[in-house]
Amino acid sequence: MLKLTPSQTAGLKLARDGDLYPQPGSKWTHENATVTYAKNDRWKERPQKIKTVTAKTLVDLCEHGFLERRNLTQDGVTDAYGISMAGKIWLLQNK
Repeated sequence: MLKLTPSQTAGLKLARDGDLYPQPGSKWTHENATVTYAKNDRWKERPQKIKTVTAKTLVDLCEHGFLERRNLTQDGVTDAYGISMAGKIWLLQNK
């Protein structure tokens, strides 16, 4: 059984929610990610931080086969990455 670090697990869960696209600063997140606000805050709306994955974590997950490129015609630096079936199975076994 392969053990993942907490940041790799968080990156895999983020990829489960949608494909990851490159952002400035060697970060990867969803294509149109924006700051959201908590609906259950009774005093004021506090911004919820955008969840990102570092490029190193992305490479580690690709080496294990948990993420895969979506468009093989483009280069790997600007291509989107999505979760593979192996990643989905790992998440089911290791909640």
